[in-house]
Amino acid sequence: MNNARSARVVFAGVGLLVLCVSLGAQEQTAPKFKFDPDWPKPLPNKWKMGGVTGLAVDKDDNVWVLDRPNDLTDIELEAELTPPLADCCVRPPSMIHIDKNGNVIGSFDAPQGHGMAVDSKGFVYIGQDTVRKYDPQTGKVVAEVPRTPERPPGGGGGDSAPPTSTHVPGHGTAGPVAGFLTPPGGRPQPDPAAQAARAAAIAAFRAKYPPTTPMIVGGLEEIRLDEPAHELYAADNYLGGRVMVFDLDTFAFKRGWGAYGHALSQMSTNDADRAYTPGGPMPKEFRGHLTLNISHDGLVYAADRNANRIDVTTKQGKFVKEFILAPTTGVGGSTGGVMFSPDKAQRLLYISDLTNNHIWFLNREDGKVVGQMGRMGENGGQFYGLHMIAVDSKGIIYTGEVFQGERVQRFLPIK
Repeated sequence: MNNARSARVVFAGVGLLVLCVSLGAQEQTAPKFKFDPDWPKPLPNKWKMGGVTGLAVDKDDNVWVLDRPNDLTDIELEAELTPPLADCCVRPPSMIHIDKNGNVIGSFDAPQGHGMAVDSKGFVYIGQDTVRKYDPQTGKVVAEVPRTPERPPGGGGGDSAPPTSTHVPGHGTAGPVAGFLTPPGGRPQPDPAAQAARAAAIAAFRAKYPPTTPMIVGGLEEIRLDEPAHELYAADNYLGGRVMVFDLDTFAFKRGWGAYGHALSQMSTNDADRAYTPGGPMPKEFRGHLTLNISHDGLVYAADRNANRIDVTTKQGKFVKEFILAPTTGVGGSTGGVMFSPDKAQRLLYISDLTNNHIWFLNREDGKVVGQMGRMGENGGQFYGLHMIAVDSKGIIYTGEVFQGERVQRFLPIK
């Protein structure tokens, strides 16, 4: 009898061990998804979407897309001419609202920007040269975060730049990759005197607007809302990136920090502290294209794309840890948009990678890669300039692309 009881205990222990091993393995397994070719439906009004620079899921699991109409070229806008030279296309509004079935249910045309969020009341926040709050019904600005009256010398360009000229029907730009490509024969060498003048102008600007400046100084890369705390987080690209926190109701500045939780007063203005070679040591400050997100347990994940890292702090800016992803990635870097898995514990990070064109799945506790999805390509389910990522309450992944991608896609979880 005792031997039988012992055997049962042993078998029970083995069964428990197998269960624990199974659960442990499950924790390290990446989720699986399938591309949904039926979402979204074709855009109305002969619109052609530009590069996607903002993506947000609202409380009803409908999707807001911030696109960049100025990415479109002449050949994509021939339906605007009088008479039209082709059936398609015309410049779209910069904000497009798409429902769960893929239908456009709203839009408005704000100056294009980078980074966006939607609050529980439906107001839309767009990152431009500052953060502006828009009424989605009228497209009018109802509030904006304070910013400096001057722009950094030679700055404000790239993803976050507002349009600089009025659109002429039928005429576009050089396209979404023009600024990223080296022209034949290489770029001309700058004049030494012009270089010296620019360096002096930058130094004077940084002296006038130090890292502690309690307002937006550069352009915007990311916006996140912490509604329970009545706070708005903005990633200002000044000095390689600053995490800036504002009161959500008054837009008054509250606090901010740099890489490794550096207080704004400790941030360096020396560009050498942002120097980085892929595969090399991490720079002391954020290097550029800083995005962020906030977990349920109060941690801020700031992804410094141009340094292939994710900086983890508390909501007060206390440094906790860092993750390094695909460290040899050059060009645009690997750590783009940050999202979380939909489970209560948010055990996984979902990271969009512009350069490698993957969605990476990382264990949120230790940053270890547990899987990836996607590759470069122009077919459905592939990516060409994977830029933005969002996840709805059901765990559905939405992605937005720049470069030649210029589209949104949806991926359904496989149970």
